[in-house]
Amino acid sequence: MRSLHAKLVMIMVLLILSLMLVVGAFLINSVTAFYLEDFYTQVAEVFRDPGLAHDLTTVSSGDEDAAQMLSDVLRAYYGELGVDSRNRRLYILDSNGTCLVRPDGETGPLEYTPNLTFALSTGLETGESGDESSLSADYMDVAIPIQRGDASYIIYIYDNRNMASSLTDQMFMLIMESLIFGLVISILLSFLLSKTMVTPIQRLTEGAMRVAEGDFSHRIVVESRDEIGVLTDTFNDMAGQLQTTLRQVDNERSKLDTLFLRMTDGVVAFNTRGMVIHNNPAAARMLRRSIGPETTYDELFSQAAPLAQVLAAPDHLESEMKVRDSFLQLLMAPFDRGREGGGALVVIHDITEQRKNEKNQRDFVANVSHELRTPLTNIRSYAETLQDSAGELPLEMEKKFLGVILNESDRMTNIVQDLLTLSRLDSGQDDIKLASFSFSQAVLDQYNAVYMEAQRHRHILSLELEPGLPDVIGDRARIMQVMMNIVSNAIKYTPDGGHITIAAGRLGGRVWMEVDDNGIGVPEEDRPHIFDRFYRVDKARSRQSGGTGLGLSIAREIVERHQGELTLVDKPGPGLRVRLELKIGGPSHD
Repeated sequence: MRSLHAKLVMIMVLLILSLMLVVGAFLINSVTAFYLEDFYTQVAEVFRDPGLAHDLTTVSSGDEDAAQMLSDVLRAYYGELGVDSRNRRLYILDSNGTCLVRPDGETGPLEYTPNLTFALSTGLETGESGDESSLSADYMDVAIPIQRGDASYIIYIYDNRNMASSLTDQMFMLIMESLIFGLVISILLSFLLSKTMVTPIQRLTEGAMRVAEGDFSHRIVVESRDEIGVLTDTFNDMAGQLQTTLRQVDNERSKLDTLFLRMTDGVVAFNTRGMVIHNNPAAARMLRRSIGPETTYDELFSQAAPLAQVLAAPDHLESEMKVRDSFLQLLMAPFDRGREGGGALVVIHDITEQRKNEKNQRDFVANVSHELRTPLTNIRSYAETLQDSAGELPLEMEKKFLGVILNESDRMTNIVQDLLTLSRLDSGQDDIKLASFSFSQAVLDQYNAVYMEAQRHRHILSLELEPGLPDVIGDRARIMQVMMNIVSNAIKYTPDGGHITIAAGRLGGRVWMEVDDNGIGVPEEDRPHIFDRFYRVDKARSRQSGGTGLGLSIAREIVERHQGELTLVDKPGPGLRVRLELKIGGPSHD
């Protein structure tokens, strides 16, 4: 049965055998069922004849032997009933079950079948006939009760089904002959079919063996256009595609080698003895040392985890190490476990910037806590003083204390409001409302808005506005908020009597605004942090001025949402110059 020839022959033989058996059983049962149904239909049609019913039930004068009279009446219908006294016989019984009329020459007791018993026990009273039979029985019978005058009789027809059995036997022999003939044909055809199918499969096997040996040039000749021919064509295409794929794999391997050498994360692979087998330049750069074939695992990562622990790890291990001022995250995992070429792989990721961001986050939380704690402390102190000295303090002092409480409350409100604004900007929930507006008019409005404030500080406020500036697309309210923050900082941190210049113009596809002052400026070491949240150059003076340290952070977030730039511009002399640039066409959506 390992041969495909034998399997196909066996399948065909079993198929023909099963088909003939099913068809034979169906035909034999159908013939028997037809013969049975025809018997009961034939009897029912005869006894539905009104003339026969009248002759059977009507008593005539001189009717001395009623049973014989019934027999004489029924003899005229023998042909229609199929009664031949050999296979199908007719009997007449009285109500006691005594057989009055039987076929000539028949002796012996009559067998009381279920139908005859039913007619004698129930049918005589209800008029129902006993006409039930089954395919498995070896006979057919029907018992019909007749009421003739005051006497009751049973007309009983019995068929031994010899004719049906003979027909069934003949059909069985015919089926067996057909089965033998079909098996012979199926074996011959299966040999021919298997030969037709197996030959191309053998060629495919030979071609597959050549491909397995690396010979992709051999092509199998297609001799048919059936499914096997399509399979052969597909195999030839697969061999060509496999050859192309292997060529592409070689190319991808070259690319991966290049990527391995150029990737920013460091990768070092060790064998089970802890010797380096692969590494890339990024690993040497991160570890701040050279890595060669003689370098061992213990020299590089012994402080992170032992090599035995890495090789026994079910998945991978994570660890960290510090090299000078850099923080490195190590992902260590075994590969090809249990094989001779196995070992351990270490991927190095520089998380120095992540650590800095975490520190900034902690500093931010600390700053928020500090900024909120200071006004809360002042509010509580002045409120407790008012509570403890209620009615004892002068009215002016109470008003002064309440003024301090209100100012500190406003300060907390401003801090919370700025934090909420930053939170909405960070989460993208504070959508900017884009519309076209006049940039030159916005700068002019800003100049007019702060002019009186500058006058109170005796500042000289100048405006240099290029003519013909185009309209820009953006959120005018948010841009005005940025402008106000920049100009307000210039006014706050410029000593009284200073000089502040607001200038605006166009450069290519952008418009710009610069605010230049001669104030205290920002030291060089503080410039990279000027847009950090809660960062202040002069913390004492910032709190005295009512600042929260969030204004420039909010301004930068707004400008970045507009895909613009907010930068510090180097300038000679004291003071600070802040530059705002925006796209004329507004932020793009790609």
